[in-house]
Amino acid sequence: MSAVLAAHRLQLIRFFTGRTGSVADAEDVVQEIWLHIAEPIAGPIANPVAYLHRIGMNIVLDRVRANGRRVRRDSGYVDATTTIMGGAEAVDDAPSAFDAVAGRQRIAQLAAALAGPPEGAMRVFRRHKIDGLSHAEVAAEFGISRSAVEKHVAVALRHLRKALND
Repeated sequence: MSAVLAAHRLQLIRFFTGRTGSVADAEDVVQEIWLHIAEPIAGPIANPVAYLHRIGMNIVLDRVRANGRRVRRDSGYVDATTTIMGGAEAVDDAPSAFDAVAGRQRIAQLAAALAGPPEGAMRVFRRHKIDGLSHAEVAAEFGISRSAVEKHVAVALRHLRKALND
């Protein structure tokens, strides 16, 4: 079978150039045909040239299908991660590296402020604002009045504002 492929190589390249639109792609297809015929064949082949054409067409179809899947996959990714501005320009929705670093620094600042004084007010603030308990539930948990919970939350908010604005 290798002798038949070698004898018809140029004809196969011309044929697959017409199917793929590229000489380089056609040469790749013929190279893949070599790989396919390197495996032992079960029985005799009545028309070896037609067999080589069929193998090549199967390779071309596999490539077309793979390319279609790649285009759909990439298109879905682009649609999910970009916004079209002005009708033609795609803008990535991901934050810039600068914004990502600034956000991490801001979160670190907030975490440090939440861990800092005033401790009682911050415990009440965490239970109410972060854990989602109502004023009444926080008051019952700490044994204080609802008015005291409101005052602790106000003190914690003032402290956080000051810590984050510095």
